[in-house]
Amino acid sequence: MKNSLLTTLLLFFCGILLGQSDSAVVNKSEVLQVGLSPGFHKERRTELLSKLPARSIALIFSSGEKVRSNDVFYPFHQDPNFYYLTGLEEPDALLILFKEGIEIEGDTITELLFLPPSSKEYEKWNGARLGTYGAVHKLGMEKAMVNSRFADLFLQYDYYDNIYYSLPDGTFHDRSGDRGDAASMLKHFLLKTDSLTSRLNDVKLSGLLASMRQVKKQEELLLMQKAIDITCEAQRQLMLQLDPSFTEYQAEALIEFVFRSSGSEFPGFPSIVGGGANSCTLHYISNSADLDSNDLLVVDIGAEYRNYTADVTRTMPVSGKFSKEQRDIYDLVLRAQQAGISKCRKGMKFWDPNEAAVEVIQKGLKSLGITRRLYDAKIYFPHGTSHYLGLDVHDAGTYESLKPGHVITVEPGIYIPEGSDCDPKWWNIGVRIEDDVLITDGDPIVLSSCIPSSADSIEKIMESNH
Repeated sequence: MKNSLLTTLLLFFCGILLGQSDSAVVNKSEVLQVGLSPGFHKERRTELLSKLPARSIALIFSSGEKVRSNDVFYPFHQDPNFYYLTGLEEPDALLILFKEGIEIEGDTITELLFLPPSSKEYEKWNGARLGTYGAVHKLGMEKAMVNSRFADLFLQYDYYDNIYYSLPDGTFHDRSGDRGDAASMLKHFLLKTDSLTSRLNDVKLSGLLASMRQVKKQEELLLMQKAIDITCEAQRQLMLQLDPSFTEYQAEALIEFVFRSSGSEFPGFPSIVGGGANSCTLHYISNSADLDSNDLLVVDIGAEYRNYTADVTRTMPVSGKFSKEQRDIYDLVLRAQQAGISKCRKGMKFWDPNEAAVEVIQKGLKSLGITRRLYDAKIYFPHGTSHYLGLDVHDAGTYESLKPGHVITVEPGIYIPEGSDCDPKWWNIGVRIEDDVLITDGDPIVLSSCIPSSADSIEKIMESNH
């Protein structure tokens, strides 16, 4: 595919091939405007219930708010598993799924959501909450209760042979006197199941959700393509404007301006914008140094759109032109990436793209005289090439054979820091090239082809500014 428009059209018209939702029709414009529908999340709950054995119960905890300092909180971000099943973007919530219907307050249900109450005082300061009415009538939940009621609700846990639960990453902030916060609900759940520890399982549910989340539905692919398109445009704008007067933080500011002005809610992860020596630090996020005309700039970024994130890396010369040594390394990384992408096919092992890229880099570094033995390549290429992409930048997946609907990255890199055991002409050259690739029944689709990756094409874009 040559551009994002063609890619988006292919995603839209090949929904069944690429993992279309159970819904008969997907309204593309509506998905891009408002995100996933309540019906999408309902289908995911139904699918998960179908995978649970008899006499089982599943509890999925939301994220809690996280304290930044004193009474200031980090911007809230929902746990991906919880969001995938509910669509709720509020903290201190809990979803319970019952394999067999259970009667609660006269209602026979298979799903119950606990969430924060509506509160005029809270909403005056912080904005509207959905409340129990909204959970039922807007999210489509069978039943909803205020979260403070969980502590006193009687559930016959000893009936269940399997008690599955899923927790978000990180720790909960336990607010004194609040019986409805996530920490309190978890505490009461563990107290009530203290005598049933042999039935508790916090692994199985994560595996089931990983197997579901790794196969993207059509709605998800539309949102991912939007996030990727925004990210590609940010890369393009930086190429058009970058010159040696820039600093890393000015480059980051330009990128994230494009993100926000294009409708992205957040960066999907801290932007990596490292020049010169910093290009050789894999997860460099300080982004605080000046740039030099001789530097390469590694730009590993991803816009988040409606909870789905992109992850696209380009490496560009600050001067607008690659030196001979920089181009030698760049072209080697690009050949490795192309070899990896060629292995992104249905039925291939998840790690086959990595093995293909490693082989190219091993031979290339030895040919350039940077290494003497093939296996020394790991000194300069220390990471794998691929991870799943979706609601998380390193998304959930089973790492089994590739299937249609999987979206993975292919991101080989070479990093030669100062002092390396090679000719100093290679020092402080860091190159990473990363694209987001959709597995189909046929050829792989590079969703991020909207920003070119060859050295010649990057120099051509940068010509207008140098």
